[in-house]
Amino acid sequence: MPINGDLLLLLKSNMLGEGEPDLGEKLLKSFLEQLFESESLPIRIICMNSGIFLSTSGSPVEEILMKFQAAGSQIYSCSTCLNYYNRADKLIVGEASNMKETVAAMLKFSKILAP
Repeated sequence: MPINGDLLLLLKSNMLGEGEPDLGEKLLKSFLEQLFESESLPIRIICMNSGIFLSTSGSPVEEILMKFQAAGSQIYSCSTCLNYYNRADKLIVGEASNMKETVAAMLKFSKILAP
């Protein structure tokens, strides 16, 4: 799978859209699966706020995030968010990051997906 060095995926929530959590979780999983099958994988994925539940134990998308990582995507989770939700010791994919690195990435990459 080709990595797009200009593409950043920002996961700000553990679901896609607003409304029913079960539906939002299913939509996000489907989005990630379709993105993985696309011709353009993000070079970096950043999980913040409740999005850190996607990169920590119990994640409904653990397998697909592992596939992104194995294909070359770098995955980072907000350390402030991990600490806030008491999940710093439950990180299962990627590594912790900080807001300085997040802002730098948002300014660097020309394409930002934020579903």
